[in-house]
Amino acid sequence: MARTLNELEQFLMEPLVVRLRIALFLFVALPTISIAEDTKPIEKGQRVFTTGHSFHVFVPGILTNLAKSAEIKDHAQVGMSSIGGSRVIQHWDVAEEKNNAKKALKEGKVDVFTMSPIYLPDDGIAKFVDLAVEHNPNVRVTLQEFWLPYDVYELGYQKKRPDKVDRNTRTGEQMKKEHASYFKSMDDHARELNKKHGKTVVFIVPVGQAVIALREKIIAGQAPGLKNQEDLFTDPIGHVKAPVQALNAYCHYAVIYRKSPVGLPAPTVLTKGKEPLPDEKLNKLLQELAWEAVTAHPLSGVSVERKK
Repeated sequence: MARTLNELEQFLMEPLVVRLRIALFLFVALPTISIAEDTKPIEKGQRVFTTGHSFHVFVPGILTNLAKSAEIKDHAQVGMSSIGGSRVIQHWDVAEEKNNAKKALKEGKVDVFTMSPIYLPDDGIAKFVDLAVEHNPNVRVTLQEFWLPYDVYELGYQKKRPDKVDRNTRTGEQMKKEHASYFKSMDDHARELNKKHGKTVVFIVPVGQAVIALREKIIAGQAPGLKNQEDLFTDPIGHVKAPVQALNAYCHYAVIYRKSPVGLPAPTVLTKGKEPLPDEKLNKLLQELAWEAVTAHPLSGVSVERKK
């Protein structure tokens, strides 16, 4: 009987040993990803540097306006690199003596570094992330996922420029399907970079998702003051009018400060721009859509417990 019990004990222990060995291998072989990171609202004003193109460079002014309205002291826009139609690598390749982005990062003066990649591959993203972390281990880097140029996922879109895009015929399902591969590529790249650094450094700002949600509201007749999807754009490529500019900034505000923009007064771009806010209720809708998009995205840095 004793021998039988010993054999049974050995048999029962073997799976545990195997599991422990596997766990030890994973602990040693794989980089550690921090999972208990602070996702509480940020009260301290952030020092922000912006790099981007015409689908992004209007954000800093509006964001500064929002921070002031929210009474966030010491918010500072410490610099901006603006290049039309640019990939991130173009900002990295700016001559050293003129590269204010690199200079600000090397001086450790940046809390949040924003980027708006077009499509991958784009080596500039990883290069800036590496430099930012080297000089400020607590830095956060954001990637803006935008709405697709010409409403199609076409890597060579700059060489294929249709004269007209009929956005009013698009359905929500069509837009989501067209954007899916692009969103996935950006999410995957963010995860790769975070794995490389062993913690969450790169965060996604889901602007494209928020824009699709707004267009779905227009289709459903639930966007006050907006009758057609084309009301959001100025040209076929997709430069945007004030409502989407504000929506974009609300998304960035939510990610950068981990706070809901709902309840903030309409920013100047909506109240004193070329096209005044068509309906006061629209501002609240834009805020709600931005917050919904941010809290729904697993890489935004906003905790799911705060979805309300």
